[in-house]
Amino acid sequence: MSNTADNEIQVTEDALFLKYVFTVDAGQEPERVDKYLVNKIEGASRNKLQEAIERKQVVVNGKAVKSNYKAKPKDHIEVLVDKEPSELEVIPEDIPLNIVYEDDALMIVNKEAGMVVHPGFGNHRGTLLNALAFLLDNKKALHKGKRPWLVHRIDKNTSGLLVIAKTDAAMAHLSKQFKDHTIERTYQALVWGSMEEKEGTISSIIGRDQYDRKRFVVLSEDENRGKHAVTHYKVLEDFLYTSLVECKLETGRTHQIRVHLKHLGHPLFSDDFYGGNRILKGVVFSKYKQFVDNCFSIMPRQGLHAKSLGFEHPTTKEWMQFDSELPHDMHTVVEKWRNAANTYGF
Repeated sequence: MSNTADNEIQVTEDALFLKYVFTVDAGQEPERVDKYLVNKIEGASRNKLQEAIERKQVVVNGKAVKSNYKAKPKDHIEVLVDKEPSELEVIPEDIPLNIVYEDDALMIVNKEAGMVVHPGFGNHRGTLLNALAFLLDNKKALHKGKRPWLVHRIDKNTSGLLVIAKTDAAMAHLSKQFKDHTIERTYQALVWGSMEEKEGTISSIIGRDQYDRKRFVVLSEDENRGKHAVTHYKVLEDFLYTSLVECKLETGRTHQIRVHLKHLGHPLFSDDFYGGNRILKGVVFSKYKQFVDNCFSIMPRQGLHAKSLGFEHPTTKEWMQFDSELPHDMHTVVEKWRNAANTYGF
């Protein structure tokens, strides 16, 4: 499908992307390309455009550019922008799901680690949304043209509970609960080290790392960017070199628990994105190294599970509470650390 937005920009689209092609006006003053594109492309956020730049989806005169490139007169620019999840044409796929609960308004899914929640750049198929589209289409649970709403998300390599809205009304009601911070979300995390403070609250500003925009970091307030994030934590068990920690989210920022616990000096065990995939505590002798490496091989992803979820039902207004067990990989690794701590042996 294609159309011309005005006399200057040609817009084409497919199931996953919008493509903008245009030439910079002759009278344009040199300007950073990210700032220029925000003003040029209606409805495209700066974050979305910066993501496109990072993925080499902004091409000027045939070459991918960085965000500090200065757009100048007569530059030929091509921009490929990911569609928002709500705009995507989701392809139904027959993928098994662990359905914890379902009624006419919503569904609770216990997501496996390794499954992406929604289609996006590099993940067109095999996502939770693809599986839900197939499941609900087969049940005739949705009106034609409708699809399940993702009320919230968890990372690809985090396991656990998610609530899915099946109607517009349910989506609106559940979204408001998230906005008002009345939904209860509890995670269990396996972290490196023995935490000095066994219970506490982490309140900070979280934003993208200026050197690696795929990562998030705790920012100082004078940086004037990022979003406020609050995590309440409590140590459940101390295994000498690792700890099992309960985390309750007051806010739900991207990578929030992973960033907050790393900021405290206790990154998640096996989290290769935030430095938890190497030995951080304990004396590194051969038997201990073999023990840790074995744990890494059993659970080659961050030790984080969305364990419980509580909210007001959008239709009945009753309080709904759901809980899930640790998945096999995380349970096995936790048991290994528990046994090692109890016997002082590896």
